Amino acid sequence: MANKSPEISLAIIALNEAANIERCIRSVPIASDIVVIDSGSSDETAAIAKLCGARVVQNEWLGFRDTKRLATEQCQHDWVLSLDADEALSPEALAEVTSILADPNLDNFDGFVFPRLSWNLGRWMRHGGWYPDWQLRLFHRRRAKWEGGEHVHERVEAVRTRRLSSPITHWPFVQLTEQIDTNNRYSTLGAQECVRRKVRFSLGKLVFKPVSKFLETYLIKGGFRDGLPGFIVAVGAAYSVFLKFAKLWELEQKSSLSQIDMK
Repeated sequence: MANKSPEISLAIIALNEAANIERCIRSVPIASDIVVIDSGSSDETAAIAKLCGARVVQNEWLGFRDTKRLATEQCQHDWVLSLDADEALSPEALAEVTSILADPNLDNFDGFVFPRLSWNLGRWMRHGGWYPDWQLRLFHRRRAKWEGGEHVHERVEAVRTRRLSSPITHWPFVQLTEQIDTNNRYSTLGAQECVRRKVRFSLGKLVFKPVSKFLETYLIKGGFRDGLPGFIVAVGAAYSVFLKFAKLWELEQKSSLSQIDMK
């Protein structure tokens, strides 16, 4: 008699994702347990998630890493698939996950890594560092854990992993304004993370890091192959790095003035 495939939980974090949450949940019909951590949405995110069969947990925003940890802790099953609300399993990835769960050698692995394919500026972005953008998202929660920065660069760490061939699909921005807002927000978080890690500002970083980021994104990683959208993305990435170090300088200036005022 064949072994029964283990059940999996789908873990999602969300804030005002009414436009995306149903697509995300419906893309994983094999999940028998769905957890959505909602960090105070003012739209219909929670209501739509409940209609799709999710258990919605209201919790204040803890940062990406700790909110995803919380979502994992709320899951009923040991095998967890973690998705952001603006992501979905492609049909090919769903078939691959279904096959993996039925594999008798499943427990030889602690986690599985997906390529992530993002839609931006009217096309699937396949260059410039946007693809394959490997993401460890299917994992055994007792043998893997969320690590990384407190607010940025969160990731699942596991020892025995395997790369898959089919992608998670991702719709990060509806329009360019959202991408600009995200660059602004992430540069703030990046500057704060530099302070936490005791990374100091320097003029060299402010001047040369953005240039090297543009060259990396547009030339080395082939962003030019994505046409004008690839150029726009490369400039945006460089500007985000510039903002991070400019904001780090600003934070250090405020800290210095604060120390002077205390004397």
